[in-house]
Amino acid sequence: MHPKKEHRNDPGGTMEKEPLMVNRKLIRPSLTDVKEQLTARHQAGPSVQPRKKPTPPEQTFAENFYYVKQMQSRLPVAVVLTDGEVLKGIIEWYDKECIKLTRTGSPNLLIYKHCIKYLYKDGEEAAQGGSNGQ
Repeated sequence: MHPKKEHRNDPGGTMEKEPLMVNRKLIRPSLTDVKEQLTARHQAGPSVQPRKKPTPPEQTFAENFYYVKQMQSRLPVAVVLTDGEVLKGIIEWYDKECIKLTRTGSPNLLIYKHCIKYLYKDGEEAAQGGSNGQ
């Protein structure tokens, strides 16, 4: 007589019992399956935006810092206008659209910022291009 194996259909357990060997296989998706899932997600619409550089702030307040520094130090500045005229004096105050240039021996001026080409500390001839000793 042959030894009897356990059957699933044996409700009473009348047959002899042997250990049942089950072949277990690790279920892992193949690399191509993973790539297909990623491309399907990417085509459906990127849910996560790639990181970008943050946009720079609209206002750095560097201009305000410069004006306040010049007002506190009360150093003479040269203001070069867009037409090339150079005005010298001390910045007394400023607002969003203009600066007040206080001058000695000449009338004080209210200068619109959009008319200013650039400013520099008076005495810094290198800011104008200066002379190279020629």
